[in-house]
Amino acid sequence: MNMIEKFPFDRTQPYNNLPLLPPSSDVIDKEILLIWGTASRALAELNKNILRIPNPSMLANTISLQEAKSSSEIENIFTTEDELYKAISDSVNEAAANPNTKEVLRYREALWTGYDTIYKTGIIDLKSIIKVYQQIKNTKEDIRPPQSQVVIKRGNSEFRAGEVIYTPARGKGIVEEKMDNLIQYLNEDTDTDPLLKMAIAHYQFEAIHPFSDGNGRTGRILNLLYLVNKGLLSHPVLYLSKYIIQNKDDYYHNLSAITQRGSWKPWIIYMLQGVEQTAGQTNRIIDDILSQMQATLDYAKAELKWYNKEINEIIFTQPYIKPATIGKILKRTSRTTLTKYMSELTRRKILSVKQDGKEVYYINNDLVRILEG
Repeated sequence: MNMIEKFPFDRTQPYNNLPLLPPSSDVIDKEILLIWGTASRALAELNKNILRIPNPSMLANTISLQEAKSSSEIENIFTTEDELYKAISDSVNEAAANPNTKEVLRYREALWTGYDTIYKTGIIDLKSIIKVYQQIKNTKEDIRPPQSQVVIKRGNSEFRAGEVIYTPARGKGIVEEKMDNLIQYLNEDTDTDPLLKMAIAHYQFEAIHPFSDGNGRTGRILNLLYLVNKGLLSHPVLYLSKYIIQNKDDYYHNLSAITQRGSWKPWIIYMLQGVEQTAGQTNRIIDDILSQMQATLDYAKAELKWYNKEINEIIFTQPYIKPATIGKILKRTSRTTLTKYMSELTRRKILSVKQDGKEVYYINNDLVRILEG
């Protein structure tokens, strides 16, 4: 029996025969295990490096913004770093942000909501996945209903635009059954390493397509939450979405190869190589941020008597800083005093000033350079 016969597939019909997890044990071969070893070491090095940061949540907050932006771009939701940095500088700007920026920010908040949930419960369950999805999409919708006519089509810019390329499973209880199986697979202890299970589970989630929209972003958050849940990462800082954007054609090609031919190997290798590359990139970001933080602290303390370690850390929490943020650290509320301090920081090029209408932002250009480099 050849692979086509073994995995009959009609892209225009609901894929109700999507095999349950786990896949056959012979999916994992020696080549995959060699690549897994390299990826595991890179991820372990990243996890160790996170602990060098004075406040790991600081970096996680900053990098999660980049992850949110890239993950949203995969779904053709675009905003600029400038819009994002302005929006997170204070709640007023966030409320006034444009729709795309708000959607990217919801992704970041959904990531942290999921992180807090699994930290408290110790498991990944359907309720927590639905909660992540609802926050991403700002909706009260649940698992898509049995009669849902959701299909995946080619994008407007692609050859044969609008053509159906995949129809996820549908029908009474079918999506729920497959999600229950996926969640059981994620939570049960097996001989399969969590990193390999993450790759396998990500395909399955994409294939189930449990929601009417936002599945890609929900699935990418689930990857991070699973690695945290299994202790492979202390904080959700693995920047996988950038890798997927840079290798987008391979991403979709390898997903479809599993559906059409049961060909797991290229997909698992793709994901493992993504983890290895992304972990290395994130390590370099951490190293660069820590090095720049120390250089800025040494320089600023020599120039400004009032500058201290706490202020130095706060200006590396996000690229755009409002004076009130510095004021909270210094316990100074006088506008005159804060204006003087901010002027001293800009004169010494520790920060630069940017006027946008009535709003004034102070930019940590060194942090921007590292994050966008």
